[in-house]
Amino acid sequence: MATRTQHVCPNCGAAGMPVFYEARNTPVHSVLLLTTQEEAINYPTGDIALGHCERCGFISNVLFDPNLHEYSARYEATQSYSPTFSAFSRQLATSLIEKHNLRGKRIIEIGCGQGEFLTELCELGNNQGVGFDPAYVQERSMARSDRVSFVTDFYSEKYTNYTADLIVCKMTLEHIGQTADFVRTVRRSVGDNSDSIVFFQIPNAVRVLQDVAFWDIYYEHCSYFSRASLAYLFRSVGFEILDIWTEYDDQYLMIDARVSVQKTDPATFHPAGSMDELTGALDHFKQAITGRLDHWRAVLADLRQAGKRAVIWGGGSKGVAFLTTLDIRDEIKYVVDINPHKRNMYMAGTGQKTVAPEFLKDYRPDVVIVMNPIYCDEIQRSLDDMGVAAQLMPV
Repeated sequence: MATRTQHVCPNCGAAGMPVFYEARNTPVHSVLLLTTQEEAINYPTGDIALGHCERCGFISNVLFDPNLHEYSARYEATQSYSPTFSAFSRQLATSLIEKHNLRGKRIIEIGCGQGEFLTELCELGNNQGVGFDPAYVQERSMARSDRVSFVTDFYSEKYTNYTADLIVCKMTLEHIGQTADFVRTVRRSVGDNSDSIVFFQIPNAVRVLQDVAFWDIYYEHCSYFSRASLAYLFRSVGFEILDIWTEYDDQYLMIDARVSVQKTDPATFHPAGSMDELTGALDHFKQAITGRLDHWRAVLADLRQAGKRAVIWGGGSKGVAFLTTLDIRDEIKYVVDINPHKRNMYMAGTGQKTVAPEFLKDYRPDVVIVMNPIYCDEIQRSLDDMGVAAQLMPV
């Protein structure tokens, strides 16, 4: 493993980022709808080498190539079919409306997916919204509202003439390599309007490191943020941070910001204690990653030797990363997902078929490996309703 590259940190511009984790030949997309096993197994791959910026704390795949990506109508990452996630999403929308008095306002969402969250913000607060996403497909959207319109394109400089009282960007910044350039674009869109609020949500890198969650490291996610690096980025491009916090069992990192009315002292770019928090988590990950990989290889080998059937529950990026990192093929034949658009599709890299929960009534697995423990209660209820007596094994 390389110890350092001359890669320039896209978050702060510092040169040199020590590499601490590598994964080779990973699918460059994890949630495209792949209709044949052959296409899934032979889907294009790229390499991951996570480097850590010692100045701002940012973590980046220094080998990331954005030209390999395909954000198109085949991209399907909707989470709203889960009651657990839907309850969280509605609570978050309500909280933002109350916190920022978003009633009768204009809202932009960058990377809106199929528009569910934007629609909630607009319906609950009597707002008007515009969503930007190249993967938006009206026929797959659960969002139906005359308060919302969509632009099927990437948000970029050409759209900075769109103005809003709230700019939302959920689970998108981690897909963008040049993070500072992107947030500067958002800053230019806001201009001098100090009343406009910017809200971002991204995966919490500290949680990934602390949990040694290799299944949360995949090619689409080229950028990994902690409180340290996220605060550094927003303050360095001219935002004042109103709040920075975690939710969803600390899986998501959130930030509220607005235009700063005065120049921020670089010495205050990092929140107190945030770099120590990141360093501790990073050290833990480095020490534990080999053991974590060995553990899961042994678990799956033991299940196969014992003749037990195992399935993965979660046909999204976590499932793809889990299977491809461990190179799991014959040990697990099926992946369960509640999203109806994923059914009878195939997992990128390893080719498992994605099936509906009802498939388990006949398949009768012994073990269900849950790719996100926050859904264990929801999954257990589903298994109980179907009369499937399988052991839940959360990652």
